[in-house]
Amino acid sequence: MSFAKADQLLELAGMVAAQRTGVTLENVTDRFGCSHRTAQRMMGALESCFPDVSSTIGDDGRKRWLVDGRHLRDLMTLSPGELVALDMAIAHLDQNGHSADARALRQLKDKVLSLVPRRNMARLETDHDALLEAQGFSARPGPRPNVDEKITATVVEAILSCHVLDVSYQAHKDAEPKLRQIAPYGILSGPRRYLVGRPFEDKSGPVRTYRLDAVRSARVTGQSFMRPEDFDLKTYASRAFGLYQNEAEYGEVIWRFSPEAASQARGYLFHPNQTFHDENDGSLIVRFQASGHLEMCWHLYSWGDKVEVLAPAALQEMVNGYRRDDFAAMP
Repeated sequence: MSFAKADQLLELAGMVAAQRTGVTLENVTDRFGCSHRTAQRMMGALESCFPDVSSTIGDDGRKRWLVDGRHLRDLMTLSPGELVALDMAIAHLDQNGHSADARALRQLKDKVLSLVPRRNMARLETDHDALLEAQGFSARPGPRPNVDEKITATVVEAILSCHVLDVSYQAHKDAEPKLRQIAPYGILSGPRRYLVGRPFEDKSGPVRTYRLDAVRSARVTGQSFMRPEDFDLKTYASRAFGLYQNEAEYGEVIWRFSPEAASQARGYLFHPNQTFHDENDGSLIVRFQASGHLEMCWHLYSWGDKVEVLAPAALQEMVNGYRRDDFAAMP
């Protein structure tokens, strides 16, 4: 067995050991980017090398593999690259105003490092520092929303316990904060963080988003609520271009990137349901279904006159007249 395959087998073993409900062949193909047949061979190798691997058939009819992680500890180690990835993730969270999540990840890093044998720490630290320097790791300056960690913790507590939140919320058009009662469903993270929920007094109304940096105070009430069984946060998030949603704007979006910008645009994931179509003149047509015209405008502006909005008409009107031709570079 080659060193590369041995490393891959250890990674697979760690992946299986980390999953309490087991791993399917589909999980393996997604993780390693391999075919179904290759995933079958990998699981066969895992069963041959680790006698304590077991399998079961899940409720969905798919085979799931499990392994006792206690027997892997002496074979597993933390690499400098993995440690750098943790550091960069922590820095990214800090720089984007997610201080509570950054602190949680630091605690996880400390727990992981506590499991590394002391004899390996000196080499790990040396290689880690060198790789960190090579990556150009530094604090990125720039504006970011300022969110109170205590408010975030209160919101998370309400989400986990399914209790209504009393919040003092100041929307951008409000002169003063207003008291609102919200049944919280989840949090969307990006350049801003949004609380997703429904006004408690309007149980049949639409799900809404609330900027966490606009929450002045929050309190978990004693009033519980039932999260709708048909609500899925990932599905909800996919209906927006960014984070904010406006149901009235939802529909087909069509952009045309000029031949000069086509290759650059092809490297972007504008939206999970996007499709590309190459035109005869070298331009690129991008289509997807979403809402959030204002966030689209912010992004489209950075492309200058290298992109044209074909649909919807409302978005077309918002960007016309602001397509500059003097930008020195594209995003």
